[in-house]
Amino acid sequence: MGVEEQVRNLVVGALTDLAGSGVLPSEVTSATFSVERPKRPEHGDLATNAALAIQKAAKKPPREIATLLAERLGKEADIRAVEIAGPGFLNLRLAPAIYQRVLGDVMAAGPAFGRGPAGLGERVLVEFVSANPTGPLLISHGRGAILGDAVATLLEATGHRVTREYYINDFGNQIRLLAASVLAVALGREPPEGGYGKNDYLEDLVAWLQKTSPELIADDKVEELARVCVTRMLDGVPGSKALPGIKKTLASLRIQFDGWYSEESLHRWGRVNAALAELNTRGYLEEREGALFFKSTDEGDDKDRVVKKRDGYFTYFASDIAYHADKIGRGYDRLVNVLGADHHGYTARVRGALAALGLPKERFEVVLYQLVNLLRDGKPYKMGKRLGNLVTIEEVVDEIDEAARRKGAGADALRYFYLARRSDTTIDLDIELAKKASMDNPVFYLQYGYARLCSILRRAQEKFGLQVPRHAPALAARLEHPDELAILGRLGRFPAVVAEASTLREPHRILFYLQELSQDFQSYFTRLKKDGDTILPLDAQVAEAGWQEKWDRPKSEARLLWIEAIRTVYGAGLKLAGITALERMHKLEGEAAAAETELGFGAEDADGDPQPQASNKEAEAS
Repeated sequence: MGVEEQVRNLVVGALTDLAGSGVLPSEVTSATFSVERPKRPEHGDLATNAALAIQKAAKKPPREIATLLAERLGKEADIRAVEIAGPGFLNLRLAPAIYQRVLGDVMAAGPAFGRGPAGLGERVLVEFVSANPTGPLLISHGRGAILGDAVATLLEATGHRVTREYYINDFGNQIRLLAASVLAVALGREPPEGGYGKNDYLEDLVAWLQKTSPELIADDKVEELARVCVTRMLDGVPGSKALPGIKKTLASLRIQFDGWYSEESLHRWGRVNAALAELNTRGYLEEREGALFFKSTDEGDDKDRVVKKRDGYFTYFASDIAYHADKIGRGYDRLVNVLGADHHGYTARVRGALAALGLPKERFEVVLYQLVNLLRDGKPYKMGKRLGNLVTIEEVVDEIDEAARRKGAGADALRYFYLARRSDTTIDLDIELAKKASMDNPVFYLQYGYARLCSILRRAQEKFGLQVPRHAPALAARLEHPDELAILGRLGRFPAVVAEASTLREPHRILFYLQELSQDFQSYFTRLKKDGDTILPLDAQVAEAGWQEKWDRPKSEARLLWIEAIRTVYGAGLKLAGITALERMHKLEGEAAAAETELGFGAEDADGDPQPQASNKEAEAS
């Protein structure tokens, strides 16, 4: 239980006692109030507005209530001091024990710390990516892919039963144009109007078709050819770098879908016709100038929407109506769609259609994300080696992997850059920055924070024979440094951060938390070295005779236990973001590398501070 939750329970207990003794009415026990850190540290460890929040129910001035609460809370062992401030705020100074208990909670839960009970939440379908299967996934698709996967992961972490689904847009004009474009390349024709010109991935697709299904091209079988083309877009062309396949590209980002839903199947099984027939029965369809409109303005949309065009073809929105009705029919309590910002009007449109069908529109929500600007050394980068002016996810991931000499480095970089900002803000992805093995690279810095913790634990075992001890209150009581207690307080807030990130669909909160945790530990580590109060004995101390008698071994053990707790929470956060928790790091570049060469590159310094490792095999193995 976090420190804030412990203090909240103490305040509720004080209110209950005051109500039980008749000093305050019983209604105060159900009041809502805040417990939070003051903006200025000198005001205390935590503050609460409980006296202000209950003044109406208590029928007393807030400062009088605050005096009653202060007297009662002052008797608690976990409260060192209570101060009344302003109109009735309570500033609290806490005893170390309230922080130290967090250590036991983290160690008891292990990697599951921060996660809610599994399977007790809603059944949620998260639909994301759903890019037209007319080419490889581009770098712009990557943000929706990673954001959607992270939102799904957070929902799972907070107890929801989640299905990840990719909606395959394999019906309509775009698919017909794809097949016609393939035929044009194969037969040396001009591409159709609005189609796809000759490029690497189409040439690879044509070469594969000529080898495996030449009859589809010879007989000009557009419909059958279109189905085969969609399959190759999803599964890839064997041996093709330009067309590895959507599934393979997503897998390279560590994204796996539970289901792939075909738009064409909605038409083949009559679900589109059935949904439109129901809307017609309910009076929501109207024919105008040969086209069929859904009267979505009746449900709050800004204009009515075409569902069937004058040429007799259905629109994408007609399929969407049937698709989302089918989602609810499959028993999902919540439908989450992750879409680009150009779909800002989509929520009202789909909710209107669901309401018109008599279905619960409040189950549907959309998470929108902004564009990605691709940079190289801070300058716009728009040219791709394989596809002219298109840059694929595969291309960027491969380039970063090669520079880092580690498979997965590219996925880590994209996941960080795409999740480190709010989804409603535009992202600048600088490829050269993402490739750097230096503290200038925020991905490297984040992973370095985890590697540093691992390094200290590793050195404790290798040089001093110290294993991470079992948790014991006596050991926790040795953690008295203000920074140690503050970091325990931050660890205790992790479950609340996860819950809030899940509820708000904001994965960036996890990365913000990890950055702050890393910075806190860095400050602590630097301060200890300056004060000569190191976690482990320094080499100079070990060289002195009788050093063991001077060494406070239990204090070191307590700090190792504390570091293991930090490492546990840090690793849990990285896992939620889908970023690799590296136990060893690669060589630093530039001035930092020169400085570390003086210390002996690849080694660890006297207090277990990791000098990034030159061994790629070790990094890959970890």
